[in-house]
Amino acid sequence: MPEGPRAWLWRGLVGLFLTFFLLLLYALWLLGPTGKEATLRIPKGATAQEVARLLEGAGLVRSAYPFAAYLRFSGKAGRLVPGAYRLKGEGAFRLARALTGGVKPLTVTLTFPEGLRAQDYAQRLEGAGLPGEAFLGLVEDPGPLKPPFVEGRSLEGYLFPATYTFDHLSTPEELVRAMLERFEKELTLEVERALKDLGLSVHAWVTLASIVQLEAGAEAEMPYIAGVFLNRLERGMPLQADPTVAYALNKPLPALDRGAGDFAVDSPYNTYRYPGLPPGPIANPGRAALQAVLNPKRQDEQGRPYLYFFHARGRIFLNADFEGHLQDLARHR
Repeated sequence: MPEGPRAWLWRGLVGLFLTFFLLLLYALWLLGPTGKEATLRIPKGATAQEVARLLEGAGLVRSAYPFAAYLRFSGKAGRLVPGAYRLKGEGAFRLARALTGGVKPLTVTLTFPEGLRAQDYAQRLEGAGLPGEAFLGLVEDPGPLKPPFVEGRSLEGYLFPATYTFDHLSTPEELVRAMLERFEKELTLEVERALKDLGLSVHAWVTLASIVQLEAGAEAEMPYIAGVFLNRLERGMPLQADPTVAYALNKPLPALDRGAGDFAVDSPYNTYRYPGLPPGPIANPGRAALQAVLNPKRQDEQGRPYLYFFHARGRIFLNADFEGHLQDLARHR
């Protein structure tokens, strides 16, 4: 007995329903948990499709297209939070929630003190799981990252000491750029005018500030030490700064040995042997040292220029003449 139109209609509806049901199951499977785990980075300004491709590449979703569609239709595409994440493939809904504020991005907060060298900063970065070795390589050979005011090859001195928060997957370029950008905030129009008045280039400013940073026992001493060095430079006198010798020998300052001939080392960084500033900074100076060079204390109460100083008994002794310097040395050391 031939089937009637109702039977065909019924079969068509059942087939359509089964097809829809199977497609729904397939879509849910595509958007469902994968069991994978990965650390990845969501770039700033990434589109839904770009984020979905990253997740697919990491095995966190099975297909980028349905996940991107879900982000767009749910309104979450415009609320994606950039950063590094450690994520599990727990399904599209949980992933979308995690990437729109449900999970904080992985960050590392580090403090870089004044007066340390790039190699010290690299060790801190490496210890925090960031690419310290590659960072140091880039500091020593920055290529196009080097600002025009850096006269030497290295970025030593321009890695501004501060507390930084980096994302867990920061590249060496991003680490260096963050420190350089922070330094450039110090290079205001007012600073440029002060440097012009002093007859110093940016490179000379940072180089001198790095020496002041390491010579000073306290921040209050910095303007006086800067004054001594500026006066000596003006008169063509050697700076005779111990930290420059330590830098030349790659020794800690307390390890310098005059009897072993350390102060006679033939290096352009030896300011006992060569007058003027060394070729470049010997450490990364902080704001106080940089400002001390711009605002030095150059004269005593009689208007005589300071030319000598030394530390003893927890204080600094300043003199305008060598005879007074020797007398103070005999009295206080």
